[in-house]
Parts: sequence; structure tokens; C-alpha cells
Amino acid sequence: MTTPVLYLSHGAPPLADDHRWTAELAGISAALERPTAILIVSAHWEAAPLTLAATETVPLLYDFGGFPERYYQVQYAAPGAPQLADQVRKLLHSPGTPVYDDPTRGLDHGAYVPLKEMYPDADVPVLQVSMPTLDPTELFRIGQKLAPLRDQGVLIVGSGFTTHNLREMNFAAGVDAPAPNWSIEFDDWTRRALQSQDVDSLIDFLHKAPAARIAHPRTEHFAPLFVTLGAAANQLPTAETVIDGFWYGLSKRSWQIG
Repeated sequence: MTTPVLYLSHGAPPLADDHRWTAELAGISAALERPTAILIVSAHWEAAPLTLAATETVPLLYDFGGFPERYYQVQYAAPGAPQLADQVRKLLHSPGTPVYDDPTRGLDHGAYVPLKEMYPDADVPVLQVSMPTLDPTELFRIGQKLAPLRDQGVLIVGSGFTTHNLREMNFAAGVDAPAPNWSIEFDDWTRRALQSQDVDSLIDFLHKAPAARIAHPRTEHFAPLFVTLGAAANQLPTAETVIDGFWYGLSKRSWQIG
């Protein structure tokens, strides 16, 4: 059985305090066959050439600042995935396209925040890989190369945020603040584009989507979607929204494909 792929809006560490959101993440994993391993691409790691994080359990990377101390005490000691790393190297390495290793890099919050809710026992091997570019076409091709892992039970996860503009967030209005029009419009456009399998428009979202440059002043939080799309290129008709709604006006929409 081919394992589905996911694009998750992972949120900042405090999103783990949202009981509805954490329940939705737990529900996603409960409905899936237990994966043999997880390969995750996070908005918070850009490194070229493409780099593999530690394949042994190392400390988490608390790549954020200004939060209460309890967020820096979170632990998620998932096993490393050295065998998966070997497979990823074989699938992605080609002449002129090396694959690097960073044996000291732990999971960043784009990886461990959602995984802690989905697999709280931290008993599924996890491998994080970097985004070597933000170019949607190149990320889509990387996803296509990784697609064979799905037949081995590997869960491929792109972790970002469907809309992401921190400067436009209305913190004073609270978590349930009404979403601004730009966030609603971009969220709806993306939903419809995935529903209609319009991959070309999604890849060209900066020119095709409404309010794209407001929803994503920098595109690193939308970029993991293209790895997901590439890995699921043959199964786009089954794209299903598994989380929706807004958080401080940002779209939390997440998809399962396949």
C-alpha cells in the first residue's frame, strides 16, 4: 500500500496549546497506517546543496526566540533513520547535485511541533532534509524523486503554513481574530487549485494566486507544499483538507494526498 503524503501548517510553538489543532493532528496520524519512517521538509531549514539532518537522536533545535521558557523544555527524542538517509542519498544524488550531511542538526520546530502531536511516543524514525531552493519547480522535482519511498511505508511531510505574514498578524485581537481578506482569498484559491489538480497554477502561485505576495512576503512557508505535490504527482485527485481554519488570521489549512 502506498503511504499518503502530507502538507501541514505547523505553526509556532504556542500552536501546540490549541487543543482543537492538536486533536486534528492526532486524528490524522490515527487514520494512517503506521509509517516505517517519516521524511520531513520544514520551512525553517534552507540549505544548499540539499542536506540531511542527524541520523541519530540529537537535541532539538529551538529555532525561535521570545517565548516562555516551557517551550524550550519540549523534548522529542525520535529515533534517527540512517537507512532512510541512505535511500534519500541514492534517489537524489546525481552528477553536479551532491547531497550533504549535517550530523549535528536536530529537528527544528517545523518538524517536531506537529510530529509530537501526531506520534507523541517519538517511536517512529524521523529524517529531516533541507530545502536547497525556494523554486517551486525544483522542489516539485525533488518530491518526484522521493516518491518511491512511499511504497516502502515512508510518510513524506511538507511542513509550512498556508498563509504566513507575521507583520500582518493581529496579535491584539487574539487567536480567533477574524482572518483578513488576503488570507481568506489565498487560502480559498489554494484549496480550489488543489481540488482541480491545477499544479501549474500552484507552481506559479506568485503570479496566479490573489494576494500572494501579502500571504507570503517570503515563500519559505509555502515551499514545502511543492515537495509534497511532487511526491504525490500521480494521486492529486485525492487531495483532502484535513485541517482548516485560521490562527491569528493565518490559514492553518493542511492536506493529505493519496
